[in-house]
Amino acid sequence: MGLAIGSAWAIMGVCDMDLAVGINDTTLRDGEQTAGVVFSTEEKIAIACALDRAGVAEMEVGIPALGPEERETIRALGALKLGARLMVWARMCRSDLDAAALCGPVLVHLSIPASDIQIRRKLGRDRLWVLKTVTRFVGDAVDRGLTVSVGAEDASRADPGFLHRIADAAQKAGAWRLRFADTLGVLDPFTTHERIAALVHNTDLPIEIHAHDDLGLATANTLAAVLAGARYANTTVNGLGERAGNASLEEVVLALRVIHQRPTGIDMTHLPLISELVSRASGRPTPAQKSIVGDAVFTHEAGIHVDGLLKDVRTYQGFDPAEVGRAHRVVLGKHSGSRAVAYVYDKMGIALSREQAQEIVTLVRAHAMRTKNPPSDQDLRGFLGETGAQAAAMVAI
Repeated sequence: MGLAIGSAWAIMGVCDMDLAVGINDTTLRDGEQTAGVVFSTEEKIAIACALDRAGVAEMEVGIPALGPEERETIRALGALKLGARLMVWARMCRSDLDAAALCGPVLVHLSIPASDIQIRRKLGRDRLWVLKTVTRFVGDAVDRGLTVSVGAEDASRADPGFLHRIADAAQKAGAWRLRFADTLGVLDPFTTHERIAALVHNTDLPIEIHAHDDLGLATANTLAAVLAGARYANTTVNGLGERAGNASLEEVVLALRVIHQRPTGIDMTHLPLISELVSRASGRPTPAQKSIVGDAVFTHEAGIHVDGLLKDVRTYQGFDPAEVGRAHRVVLGKHSGSRAVAYVYDKMGIALSREQAQEIVTLVRAHAMRTKNPPSDQDLRGFLGETGAQAAAMVAI
């Protein structure tokens, strides 16, 4: 009848089933659906291996119906014998199911619209057709020995009562899991919690949340869904995905641990390298201020912040950047104070007097306002001469 729920958690290496959250990363499927993004087979293999080393439990790796080349790539990923389970995405129709069955021992995600506007306007069908289709194709897939996840597309705009009927039909037909898709990213965390809690109450199927970021709420909605009882979260590296993208892997994993103490089985120190890998392969540079993996997110300039960090790092640290393989960095600029100046010079092997630090603050601020850039080490050494005094000490080695 499909993979037992308990064995999926065993894959994660996490024993507390009440707290553990399964991550199904869809960078190689929905992430590649970002307009203009195409991953080569080699890039998909590199990304899959990196995600696997980090401990990602499941990966959605492609759409078999796209053709022979896509299926060949999926089979190549399967041949790697990764620790992660691989999943393929398919519409709930005969041709897609046949194509998925050619990909070897993978999980199969069968998707079908759940909202009336998509059922009627996109498919020209009705609710009864949806329920019959779920029963037919899930049953057929299970009979073929496949483990089936059912996707309720546009679930966030579906009638909740009808969504519960889809879940019931999927469960009776032998599905293993139900994906609640906020396809257009129109939910807020409060509504997400309400919808998922009701769904969890009305079905025994584990629920997976698939959130899009059209309103900038994908991560928040994913957390809300988990708090409401969703046991799996669909993510992409760097938040790739159609339109504004999906819930970001790095944001979801770290927020679950820091805010809610929910384990995912993922080694977060791998996240920066994975982000860089996906950024290069996708041709989508990571913004400097992208949370967790952006180049600037642990960089400090403001004098009050730097002063606090130097006195006690907890004053301006919500979590230790070492958790994600990063470290705090101090740069000098318009908002720097004398303590930051002294700290940066000390890192260069130069000890300043209090008076020198005060003089150099003025020079640093003028430089930043003139160039709109922090001073380089060469600039900082040049400032020493402009203070009219020698450094208190110079450490050459």
